[in-house]
Amino acid sequence: MRRLSLVLLAASLPVMAAAQPIEGVYVSGGGGVDFHDNTKIRSLSSSAATIYGGTSGVPGGATFKPGYSGELSIGYGLGNGVRFEVEGNYATNDRDFGAISKSFAALAPYAHRSGHETKTGVMGNVLFDMDIGSPYIFPYVGAGAGYESVRINSNTALIAGSTGTNLHFDQSKGAFAYQAILGLSFPIPGVVGLSATAEYRFLGLSGNRSYAGTLSSTVSAKPLALSTTLTGDDNHQLMIGVRYAFNVPTPEMPAPFTPIAAVAPAPAASHAYLVFFDWDSAALSARAQQIIADAAKSSTATTRIDVAGHADKSGTPAYNQTLSLKRANVVAAELVRLGVPKPAISISAFGDTKPLVPTAPGLREPQNRRVEIVLK
Repeated sequence: MRRLSLVLLAASLPVMAAAQPIEGVYVSGGGGVDFHDNTKIRSLSSSAATIYGGTSGVPGGATFKPGYSGELSIGYGLGNGVRFEVEGNYATNDRDFGAISKSFAALAPYAHRSGHETKTGVMGNVLFDMDIGSPYIFPYVGAGAGYESVRINSNTALIAGSTGTNLHFDQSKGAFAYQAILGLSFPIPGVVGLSATAEYRFLGLSGNRSYAGTLSSTVSAKPLALSTTLTGDDNHQLMIGVRYAFNVPTPEMPAPFTPIAAVAPAPAASHAYLVFFDWDSAALSARAQQIIADAAKSSTATTRIDVAGHADKSGTPAYNQTLSLKRANVVAAELVRLGVPKPAISISAFGDTKPLVPTAPGLREPQNRRVEIVLK
């Protein structure tokens, strides 16, 4: 599973072509489920074998049930897709004693077992947001490294006849940690700067962790010392959460749109025509077809025609550039259908860089969704 996680991260790198423009400070948080595996017992004292499932002098394995995980982060985006953040995380898993039930049954008629592992840590992460041409979803990848404190709490009570024995571990140890992150963010309409997130995280710990415990018995006045050394601690986490960027400007309420504001200037006065479009559309309305027909009638054999496409700021720059070019091509095709020679037409697209009405990012402005036809 560890190798598969790293392969998935590497496979996503060639897609990093364009970036979601997050610039400045942001905060994020999430929670979900943690699947814990690959913890092994490197060494243990003879009495500790009954807790961890090995036999005396022979290392075994410690298994855990699915648990819970969560994280809180504060970060900074550079505006080109790269983000840096500091993360605090938490995960907890209960021990799964099912694999050693038969061993306990052989040791005593009655056995009570309980235990869990809790991790808390601090990580430094580097992430990259990707623009895939949709204003509704942004994939991202990341990697991080840091420190995790791992607490083991385990109690085992064995009763055979008149003899009772209790084995107890409760100690925290630190370890170097690393992680890989694959995620999706979904901008929430109507709340500028707020996104929902869904993530897969692989969290791994390196090195060995040695824990000290005690064994107390009804036949012994003094508890005996126990010890065990664990190695490996892989975690596969699925989380959902939210992220909020602070410096995204809140758009002002748009002025009411009136048909008069959308009427093209008189062709005789400026030889320029404006064709308007619905939001996220390149389809020609009846009014748009009439304006294009007027422009075609006003052209002559010596006329040069510039057709320039534009978009509002409600999408990403890459998406708006593609949409503005599509609108310009649609208008040019209609001019050719009406008899304008194709070589006389020059096509250009400006995305959201030349708005007719200046607006804040993310705002839908009808008068900026246009194609300008200029006769020369």
